[in-house]
Amino acid sequence: MKRRKFKKEKLRRGIYILPNLCTSLNIFFGFYSVIASIDGKFMVAAISILIAGVFDMLDGRIARAANATSKFGVEYDSLADLISFGLAPGLMMYLWALRPLGRIGWLAAFLFMTCGALRLARFNTQLGTVSSTHFVGLPIPLGAGMNCVTVLICYRFNIQESVNPIFLMTMLYALSFLMVSTIKYESFKKVELSRKMNFNVLVTVVLILIFIAAQPSIAMFFIGVVYVISGPFNTIRRHKKIRRKKDEPRAEEQETDVV
Repeated sequence: MKRRKFKKEKLRRGIYILPNLCTSLNIFFGFYSVIASIDGKFMVAAISILIAGVFDMLDGRIARAANATSKFGVEYDSLADLISFGLAPGLMMYLWALRPLGRIGWLAAFLFMTCGALRLARFNTQLGTVSSTHFVGLPIPLGAGMNCVTVLICYRFNIQESVNPIFLMTMLYALSFLMVSTIKYESFKKVELSRKMNFNVLVTVVLILIFIAAQPSIAMFFIGVVYVISGPFNTIRRHKKIRRKKDEPRAEEQETDVV
């Protein structure tokens, strides 16, 4: 009995180590991105942040699948995200393109990191109270990812030297605002891969994967832009639906009055 109990405890400890190991790898690649940015290797820095994003996604999936979620894991994950998706992309963007703007440039990078920290703090306080089907505000890993794919696509078309720093600063301000906004974004957490899907949907998914494999930087940039825009677009559409529903009873009342 004691042996069995010891084995169970050992296994349980192992389950908790696995998601936290993924979080540690998230921090590792985030820190490596900082080092790469200081060395002027901005493509490496951008790719490192994207790899950190993969490990950030894995730690949550593994923790939920193994029923190994804990308060410690949540706090550790948030601290890791602040380094990998707040500090690392902010520093990368400043050293890559915003340095010529001086104080305004580093303040834009600082704002991005601060808004990312606020976004993470709000997320932690809303755990269990907000539906898991959507995020409130743009998630910080996706804000960081948008910065990374911008760097990659500029290097892909060899325009990294001629890119406009004002445009990039405006993009950082927009991403910062979206992170702390109350705009809802789809989380895709409840997407079941084992569920039956329409044949056309399967073909579309395969074509998207081929596009990503053939032109990763272009595909990721396009997907990133679509996701970032989807939040404000869906919010406007929802407001229009609500207005339409409110206007319908008024229109009916006017018709009855005329009759």
